[in-house]
Amino acid sequence: MDSLSLSERVLNVIDELEPGDTLEAKVTRLAESELRRRLARYQLTDRQFQAKYGMTLADFEARGIVVELGYSYEAESDHQDWDLAVDGIRSTERQLAELLDLP
Repeated sequence: MDSLSLSERVLNVIDELEPGDTLEAKVTRLAESELRRRLARYQLTDRQFQAKYGMTLADFEARGIVVELGYSYEAESDHQDWDLAVDGIRSTERQLAELLDLP
């Protein structure tokens, strides 16, 4: 395992955020919190687009909604943002599983 050097200032902030336990456990909890925050943001975006279009991203793509809406800026932009959110959900769930050593 690689060795890591942190300043006293950073260590103090970590201790305030996550008191007690080992440095690795504290950093793991901080990373988990950040990943869960990102996951919640991606999931919110996904839900908002599902509500707006009344379908999942897979259905949106399969039905060719961007084409149906004449390649409008809104449809193209929504598609990109939605795709980013769904990809973010998959990536973040994978990162969380790896961090927490889940199957």
